Amino acid sequence: MVEISGELDMTAVPRVRAELETVIDGMRPPCLTLDLTRTTFCDSLGLGLLVHTYNTVRQMGGRVVLVVPPDGMITRLLTITNLDHHFEVHPTLDDALAGFQAA
Repeated sequence: MVEISGELDMTAVPRVRAELETVIDGMRPPCLTLDLTRTTFCDSLGLGLLVHTYNTVRQMGGRVVLVVPPDGMITRLLTITNLDHHFEVHPTLDDALAGFQAA
């Protein structure tokens, strides 16, 4: 599980990308939970990182789950971009972990 807090913008994306690559490289197949409950802002680069991570993990036969509050900025962003139909989204970390155990 990787928690991304604060702003996911052009300043944070390189650091977060490096962390995600390290985590993904250590899993076969990767099953990645991204906890975005404390992410306060996400720009186009941040959204691009989420999509890139999703595509990378899926190509490896893995799974990406996002934890986002239902009334938060990230949920609105995923809905506006129609990405909520691609990502597996859960409102709490407990729900996300239960979803992994059920699969």
